[in-house]
Amino acid sequence: MYEGGRPMRHVYFPTDSIISMQYLMENGASTAISVVGNEGLLGITLYMGGESTPSRSIVQSAGHAYRLPQARVREEFNRHGELLQLMLRYTQALITQVAQTAVCNRHHTIDQQLCRWLLLSMDRLSGNRLTMTQEFISNMLGVRRSGVSSSASKLEQLGVISYDRGLITVLDRGRLEAMSCECYAVVKKETDLLLHYLPQRQVMKYVEDIPTVVLPCR
Repeated sequence: MYEGGRPMRHVYFPTDSIISMQYLMENGASTAISVVGNEGLLGITLYMGGESTPSRSIVQSAGHAYRLPQARVREEFNRHGELLQLMLRYTQALITQVAQTAVCNRHHTIDQQLCRWLLLSMDRLSGNRLTMTQEFISNMLGVRRSGVSSSASKLEQLGVISYDRGLITVLDRGRLEAMSCECYAVVKKETDLLLHYLPQRQVMKYVEDIPTVVLPCR
């Protein structure tokens, strides 16, 4: 959606999509620094005084979003009303996520990082399924694909997730949280505290609770 260093013209408000903010190294390697979903927005730079950002943003999970042009966002921000308060609260929550991601990448195992990332993603979706290839996950975490494959296999053998041709289904949310590091809990607690407007989602913890959706052929 945005490349690092290029002008940003809109702020996006995802509804049922997830956007990944990544940093791209000179050698082509990349790692995710945060994810944005229906709890927030993409483009805090535009109301914090900047025009661009060194990170790039790509769609992690397809869906919909609203968008506002830069001028309208700044105009509303300068009204010092409710939107200003929400934007600042979200910015603080995002800072926490970015900081905790840096800590996690440095101190925790790939297994724990994968659990954290899956939980953060599921918090921004209405179901327990996520379409994602192992190659994309390895780029997100900044690790080798073999490491992601090994971690995903462990979770599948334990009955925590199922993985089939890029489709990840969380089967045991409680165990996934238990296997994650402390970083997920820190980010979730801060997000819930700051963004109390978030809806209370029904968490599906068991495979039999997951609805089956049949899409018609076109």
